[in-house]
Amino acid sequence: MNSISSKTIPRFMTPIVETHCHLDYLGPESLRATLNAAADYGIERIVTIAVSPDNLETVRNLAVQNQQVWCTQGIHPHEASAWNQDVAERVIAGCDEARTVAVGEIGLDYHYDHSNRTAQARAFDEQLHVAAQQSLPVVIHTRDADDDTRAILANHSRHLTKKGVIHSFTSSLGLAEFCLAEGFVLGFNGITTFKNADNVRAVVSATPAESIVLETDAPYLTPVPFRGKPNAPHYLPLIAEKLADLKGLQIEHFLKLTRKTSYQLFFKQ
Repeated sequence: MNSISSKTIPRFMTPIVETHCHLDYLGPESLRATLNAAADYGIERIVTIAVSPDNLETVRNLAVQNQQVWCTQGIHPHEASAWNQDVAERVIAGCDEARTVAVGEIGLDYHYDHSNRTAQARAFDEQLHVAAQQSLPVVIHTRDADDDTRAILANHSRHLTKKGVIHSFTSSLGLAEFCLAEGFVLGFNGITTFKNADNVRAVVSATPAESIVLETDAPYLTPVPFRGKPNAPHYLPLIAEKLADLKGLQIEHFLKLTRKTSYQLFFKQ
């Protein structure tokens, strides 16, 4: 850990859960350094996220091989055109693994439209059905797709016993209010520290602290003052500090709330 990081990143007493990152984007040496740094800064559990048919097994192996790591199974909207019966069966089989805690990252992305919208809706709809059948929560990605996200969730929400998280929330306050009313929680990350993210901070202010979980989306969305560097779970204390300030809460109290919510969502009590 370099001297700048050690001076700038705070350490807190309450352990922190990293609910969303992409550990498989790191090489073996970087992975070990990342996990060691996370432990050093109090990150007790890490959820690494599946996004495509190519990394379903990879994230499961990371979870099996590393005590502090858990994983998800699912296909990102960018990869929705790859969704088929074979992939569905692989996701379902992966959900039976003990270290799998959610179905995700699933949802809709109309900003990039890397897969056509019909394919995105089908993959999202069918993976929500998988989550309901497996009694698992979902990890949802939504960008520039508020109306369709709301419509599809409205069809499935009552069947999801553990609901889930709308990750990296940057959507409208209206969608936030709908999701919160349905029992979902919202994931916030380094975007909350960005200069031009007043819209996200407004949603944070309107969201009950008990309905917030912490994430980095590493290696993306590195918080201030480390923008320009690859993100990593050990930056979570900076994000937590910003969120606690926005909520007007003492940091240790806020961390206890987010930890409890994360455990209720992802881990057996």
